Amino acid sequence: MPAFIEKPTIIEAAGNLPKIIREYVGAVNTGTRGVSIAHMSSPAGWVEPGQRPEFDEYTVVLRGSLTVTHDGGSTVVAAGQAVHTAAGEWVRYSTPDADGADYLAVCLPAFLPQTVHRDE
Repeated sequence: MPAFIEKPTIIEAAGNLPKIIREYVGAVNTGTRGVSIAHMSSPAGWVEPGQRPEFDEYTVVLRGSLTVTHDGGSTVVAAGQAVHTAAGEWVRYSTPDADGADYLAVCLPAFLPQTVHRDE
């Protein structure tokens, strides 16, 4: 029988400004450790600490744009585009544009605070 997910859990986000994380599937909302699926809303000027996670992350930008800084430079991902960051790769996400951004993040395995390895 399909498992109905009534609503997401709001999770506190890292970064210089408040960002909303709505986890639909993952360790917090459903107890799922194999994958996490979250809808993010980040304001203009938001920057999170760099990280070297133990999970792959697939990000689909729904509105605005997301800048993904990595060891090779940076990539701007606009609405309607997506980006994949591989486990073990250093990345830092930000939304420098005036409109901020909404995006979906899918992490395999699921996002866990102890496996994201943020910069100090």
